[in-house]
Amino acid sequence: MSTQRPNGAWYVMRSAETGAVLLKRVRWCSSFWCRFRGLQLRAPLPPDEGLLIAFGGASIAGSSIHMFFMRFAIAAVWLDGEFRVVGAALAKPWRPYYAAGAPAQYVLEAMPALLERVKVGDRVVFE
Repeated sequence: MSTQRPNGAWYVMRSAETGAVLLKRVRWCSSFWCRFRGLQLRAPLPPDEGLLIAFGGASIAGSSIHMFFMRFAIAAVWLDGEFRVVGAALAKPWRPYYAAGAPAQYVLEAMPALLERVKVGDRVVFE
C-alpha cells in the first residue's frame, strides 16, 4: 500500500480488521502549508470528517502537535507507516504539546468521538 498520496485528496477511513467505516471523509495533508495550518482557527469538523497530517518519516517529536489557536477539542490519533495506531489522545485547545509514545508518521485529527472507535494496535486503511 503506497503511503504517498496527493495533498488535499479525500479518502474514506476504514478499520483494516473489520472493514467498518470509521470516518467518511479524511483529507490528506502533506504540504508544508497544509500541515502548518492544520485545524487552527477553523470551525469544528463534522463528526464524520478528519484531517490526516503526513510527515516525511516516523518520529515522536516530529509528529507532535500543539493546540494553540484551536477553538475545540479533537481526537489526535498517531499512526505508523503501516497505518497502525501507535497513540491516541483527547487534545484540548491551547495546550502546548501532544505526542505519541512511539514514533509516528501520520497524525489524524478528528472530532473526539473517534477515540471511542480506535485504540492503540488497530490498523486502518484509506480508500
